[in-house]
Amino acid sequence: MKRLLLEELLNWKDAEKRKPILLDGARQVGKSYLLKELFGKAYFDNVHTIDFLKSPDASLLFEDDLEPERIIDGISLFLNKRVNPEKDLIIFDEIGECPRAVQSLKFIAEDKPQWFVCSSGSNIGLLDSFPVGKVHGLTLRPMNIEEFIMALGSELEYSMFQKMDRTKLVHNQLWSKLVDYFFVGGMPESVQSWLDTKEKSTAERRRKVRQIQKDILQGYERDFGKYSGKMNALHISQVFKSVIDQIQKNIEGNVKRFTFKGIIEKKSSYRDFSNIIEWLEKTHLISKCFVINKRPIVPLRAIRKNSFFKLFYLDVGLLSCSLGINESALNMGDMLFKGVIAENFIQNELLSYGYDESYSWSENTAEIEFLLEKGNSVIPVEVKAGKNTKAKSLSSFKERYAPENTIKLIGAVGGTDPKDIVLPLYYSNFLNQVRLID
Repeated sequence: MKRLLLEELLNWKDAEKRKPILLDGARQVGKSYLLKELFGKAYFDNVHTIDFLKSPDASLLFEDDLEPERIIDGISLFLNKRVNPEKDLIIFDEIGECPRAVQSLKFIAEDKPQWFVCSSGSNIGLLDSFPVGKVHGLTLRPMNIEEFIMALGSELEYSMFQKMDRTKLVHNQLWSKLVDYFFVGGMPESVQSWLDTKEKSTAERRRKVRQIQKDILQGYERDFGKYSGKMNALHISQVFKSVIDQIQKNIEGNVKRFTFKGIIEKKSSYRDFSNIIEWLEKTHLISKCFVINKRPIVPLRAIRKNSFFKLFYLDVGLLSCSLGINESALNMGDMLFKGVIAENFIQNELLSYGYDESYSWSENTAEIEFLLEKGNSVIPVEVKAGKNTKAKSLSSFKERYAPENTIKLIGAVGGTDPKDIVLPLYYSNFLNQVRLID
């Protein structure tokens, strides 16, 4: 299955000089597959992998000095094959298990910029020390809807997606893919299962995907104890589960501001939870969307409140699994939680296209799911899972602040107004092009 991040890896390969790649991302999002299979085997004659989780003894390679030539000699000896880092790809997998290997990237960047060295890990954000400015950092997230359509759709469907075709026939095809995506999500194992079982009954396919999702969530729970360090693993688990608990209290509404009361006994303030939430963010299991409750101005970062935010799951498939959505309840027209799933979907799409932070707006009873910056302007983005294009909150926002453009993402083909843009939800990649709006 193709991943969009491959293009950036190819640009890195073609550069005359390069810093080592440090690929971050949650567990099970496909980091190793991207580096080894899609990139390494396809574009290098030789790929050499050191997996610090499978081979803890590999840490001995970095116990002495971190001189790059000596490390390469050690790797050749460890793998029992000659390694040529100027032609071969070297991969340090699960590098977070070996902090000295992380530090070695600094010296490789300084002394050997012609080498091809990539590294990856699921706990990189939790490292105590980090070679700032000496690595080319990338983050891989679950497959977004574009990658999902590439994997499961026909070439013609993907071509229509790229052209943003909005004829009724194309809409029916792509909307069907989006509904599947809301159930399957973008974890590569779930997507591969959905692809491999396409000749099976729909019920059987869904059962297999649900079991995979449950296993992934259980794996995350086990990781809380392994990587929590001084932090209470039980508290991390309670906060992670509270994201779902708070969503379930608003079945038909949007995602609400995250509240701290009632999660952990005797803890009820942002200060009590900030380290736990930061831990979950660093492992990419959740993400924040800051809520702006005043006139939005650029830069939005300057007016945000650190304690005023929504929390989202890393993947809509895992979200629907955690919400207990029945395998047969896949019709977005009457499915519970369709609003929060659509909102979580757009949050993850923004992150997948490189948005570092996201913002929403709320004043009194009016709410806008997302705000985007374009130059000195703020563009409101309304998200609706249904076909109804009426949006009272968006009208209220327009009356108060007169934005240059507005965007609505809905469950229909959309409209044609170049200023008040209405698109189907699956064309979320348009948000990555928002700076190109005239």
